[in-house]
Amino acid sequence: MRISVRPSAVVPTSCRNDPSTMSAMPLDVHEVCVVVPVYRGERTLPVLVPSIVGAGGVTDDGHEFIVVEVLLVHDCGPDNSAAVIDELQAKYPGVRAVWLSRNFGQHAATIAGMASSSASWVVTMDEDGQHNPNDIGLMLDTALESGADLVYGHHKSGAPHARWRNAASWLAKRMAQMLCGTSSSLFSSMRLVEGESARAVAAYCGPRVYLDVALSWVIRQPAVCEIQTQAELREGSGYNVRQLASHFWTLILSSGTRPLRILSLGGVVVALAGFIGAAAVVIAKIRRPELEQGWTSVMCTILFVGWLILLTLGVVAEYVGAALMASLGRPLYVVVDRPRHLNRPTSPAKRAVS
Repeated sequence: MRISVRPSAVVPTSCRNDPSTMSAMPLDVHEVCVVVPVYRGERTLPVLVPSIVGAGGVTDDGHEFIVVEVLLVHDCGPDNSAAVIDELQAKYPGVRAVWLSRNFGQHAATIAGMASSSASWVVTMDEDGQHNPNDIGLMLDTALESGADLVYGHHKSGAPHARWRNAASWLAKRMAQMLCGTSSSLFSSMRLVEGESARAVAAYCGPRVYLDVALSWVIRQPAVCEIQTQAELREGSGYNVRQLASHFWTLILSSGTRPLRILSLGGVVVALAGFIGAAAVVIAKIRRPELEQGWTSVMCTILFVGWLILLTLGVVAEYVGAALMASLGRPLYVVVDRPRHLNRPTSPAKRAVS
């Protein structure tokens, strides 16, 4: 990825509100806001933030973009990240802190940053340095070329985690895709989201909703972009096994009602099998009167009651599914400007070639 780097490309918010300053900025420059949830960023932020600040430039397809703000969402971690954020705010005018009252988790912190953004594009990335800010231009090219409002960055050679964690992540995503029908295999914490859609999702995303599932509710088909793999700037992960399991369970619960539908369908199938079994027991008694007394009636009662219970559970599952979708806050509709996929712009480089 060849990027023409513009040093100190972040535009302070005060300058963005100044008409004389903004009039000098070309209209076709794409403004980008970078959201970084911070939990243990004392050692990583001093290296990561300068690379984000200087990430603006011209992409391979000739699109010019500029990082107008960097939002560091402080999620009340155990280290001295707050002091580092204060120093970075003082050093870089475009860097701004979003302070949370307590630790809410990575997804909640990311949503808080998206809600506080104002740019036409929002990029989310981790604080540990595994994501390269220079890939923003590559993801922007992918979004404009495909007409997508959401682009996920996928590591070319796998995420820089332990093998067991990468394997568990792969298995969890495949299970969620099979059970829930979501495109969870695409999910990644490195995202490029159209700003209007990002803020719309942040407005209604509830506490038990997986962020990427909420994005799928309002955004058409996401695109995927191959990004560079970088070693993390710290040792160890911010997630333990319990937190990863909780993360997976949140994905399952917020991905829809397909698991409940599977349970409901299973109840109907087993109930039908029980009905057929009861009929077979009655027929066997008619053909073989010598069968032990009471066996037929007991089996018929067990099969009938089991059929009734499973059928009732299937009906209850349907009502639980309806209540679940209502509690998640899934919107009936979201109004946006003209969808990007209906009017795909041709990149300046390709227009020049033609």
